[in-house]
Parts: sequence; C-alpha cells; structure tokens
Amino acid sequence: MPEPKPEGRVARRQRRNRAALIRSARDVMAEKGVDAATMLEIAERADVGAGTVYNYFGSKDELAVAVLETLMHELAVRIEKVTDTFEDPAQVYAFGIRRVLDTATTDPRWEQMLHRSEVIADAIFRTMGPFAIRDLRLASTANRFRVSNPELVWRMTTHTIIGASLAITKGEVPAAAKNQIVARMLCMTGLDLDAASELAARPLPDLPPYIEGE
Repeated sequence: MPEPKPEGRVARRQRRNRAALIRSARDVMAEKGVDAATMLEIAERADVGAGTVYNYFGSKDELAVAVLETLMHELAVRIEKVTDTFEDPAQVYAFGIRRVLDTATTDPRWEQMLHRSEVIADAIFRTMGPFAIRDLRLASTANRFRVSNPELVWRMTTHTIIGASLAITKGEVPAAAKNQIVARMLCMTGLDLDAASELAARPLPDLPPYIEGE
C-alpha cells in the first residue's frame, strides 16, 4: 500500500486557518452568543484577514455549526471515558444520550442553535454517530437491545433529542422530565417501558474534562 503524500504548505496553512477560525469563533460565541458574534471579530481574533473567513465558511451559521461539531466530538470523548467503566452495554448507550440531552439544554452554544433543528440533528448524527451506532450494535450483540438498523435508530434519536431540548429550553416541558424522555428514546432499541425507565434512572457519573488533542 503506497504511503500517503506529505501535506503541502498550502494545505497546512488552510488547515491551520480553519482550526484557528473555529477556536476563535468558539471563544467569541461563548462570550457574546452566536447572534452577537461578528465574522470580523472572529477573523481578527484568529489573526486572519476579514475576507479570509469566507474562504472556509459561507456564513456565521455555518461557522457556528462547525464550532458545535467540535463540541460534540469532545463530548463524545468525555462520555466514552465514563462508559468504558460500565459493564452493561445498554447503560453505555443510555448514559450517552442522557448526557447529550443535558448538554443541549444547558450549554448556551448548543441552546442558541437549537432552532436550526434539522441542521443540528444532522451534525449530531454525523459527529457522534460513530460512537452511538457502535454502542447500539454492541448492546444488540449482547442481547440487551433488539436493533436491526442502528443507523436509523440513531437518526431518529438525534431528532428526538433536539425536539425535546427545544421544548425544555422554551419551558414547554420541565427539565425534570428528562428521565422520561430518555426512557422513551430507549424504547426505540426494543426495550419495554419498564426496562427503559429503569435504565434511564440509573446514577449519572460526572463527566471528566476534555483534554485537547484527544
């Protein structure tokens, strides 16, 4: 198998610029919110030309989604550090979807993008899918779940998470109902409501901090 070609100077610069813009946008949006953040301020903080940002992102919303995708990946890594200690593969998946729901309803960077539900659900599907789909398969192999199409179950779950998060952040559904919401999502795996409710009510260990580079 031929070795991959080394990354060229232009490609390295483009990768660094894109990463710098995402880091800058992440900081600015955390400080001011998505709506108040400006592309000019983001570009200046990333130390790139004002017009350069549009070479990588067509709009502020597109950049905000890229920021969210980095946060989603970090969350998946943090979840995995906890669930690696679980013996029950069904609990691995249940803990994951509960923590995603918690984050979507408490992290302002997620909350401010929830109105773009289809875009955010797709981002969760793509970014966290490799973890969630693997967990669905492992739980099915262990006969804890009955899932023949894990991709479909995960896609339906992502839309449920975003819909429920919107309802919670708007005050239409109480945050105290999260266990019930998670239980209903677990029913999509083939569990009956009693088993799903027991799984959803299990203790939730704290998430460890994310270490850059993981």
